[in-house]
Amino acid sequence: MSDERDSLSPTKIGLGVLWPAFWTALPIKLAFTVVFLAMDLMHFEGRIGLAFVMLLASPVTVFALPIISLGLDSHIGEGAGIALLFLLAIPIDIWALGIVGRTYFLEKFRKEPPEGLAVMLWWKSAVVGAFFLPLVWLIVGTVTSAAMSMAHSFFDMELFKGLPVAERISAELSLWGGAAATALIILLLIGVSLIGRIIRSSAETARPLSDSYERVVRRWDSMRVPADQGLMLTALTLGGVVLSLVFWASLPVTTPHPHECCKKPEVKAQLPYKPLEALNKDEKMIAQLEAQLDALEKQKADAQKDKGKAKKAANGSAAPATKKP
Repeated sequence: MSDERDSLSPTKIGLGVLWPAFWTALPIKLAFTVVFLAMDLMHFEGRIGLAFVMLLASPVTVFALPIISLGLDSHIGEGAGIALLFLLAIPIDIWALGIVGRTYFLEKFRKEPPEGLAVMLWWKSAVVGAFFLPLVWLIVGTVTSAAMSMAHSFFDMELFKGLPVAERISAELSLWGGAAATALIILLLIGVSLIGRIIRSSAETARPLSDSYERVVRRWDSMRVPADQGLMLTALTLGGVVLSLVFWASLPVTTPHPHECCKKPEVKAQLPYKPLEALNKDEKMIAQLEAQLDALEKQKADAQKDKGKAKKAANGSAAPATKKP
């Protein structure tokens, strides 16, 4: 057992605690996030993916994201819901870290979890994130900008002038995206290793377990599964019902609707198309048009006849007047 504990690297320890704690707290924070979005309490900018992940990756980002937003002038979002979500995330993350941390101490370190382990893991992780994540933001941003300019200048060479636009965009994206992703992964592994060193230092000062293996397994199960499962299920159900009611009560108010000046005209529903009636109506219309055309032709012929008679009468009255007596 001691060989297994000694073989645990800081990176494995950090991932073994932060990753399960993240997924333990994520469903609860997601529920509050959806409700706050429905209540129109927060808005994200174009980098919604990065902001959303950083927001929900608390406790590491509980202090880091405000520093990045305010200190580094990186506007990620706005609205009171972001600050409120951070405040609600603090007890949720402490609860998740407490469950995962105590079971990890029992299972991996074979040590007795110290008192206040959850709060200790939370504030130390938050302090590390407050210093490390802004540094990651600056380094990854610098690496990305440099890689983009290098890739752009590389493909401006005479050798690649004839490269099609689509292939050039894909190649540039692969070059600078690979460099940025590599830098981000390396820095995140370093940050996880720092958290792992903090957890391992806490485990070194904890006292060893004196219980038998069966009792340790029973304690581990009791931490994961509460004794009163009916109470837990009732509390979760009532919480879900309350959040659902708040969500559906807020959603119609914040649903976008066109402004009064931009309302579309009302469109009446068209009657069902009946081919026989349409054909009869067309035939009647054609017959009416033919009758009107015949009437116009007849009227035109009568007008020409009247004009010819008037002309003849005028010529007949003018001829005797020209004769001399």
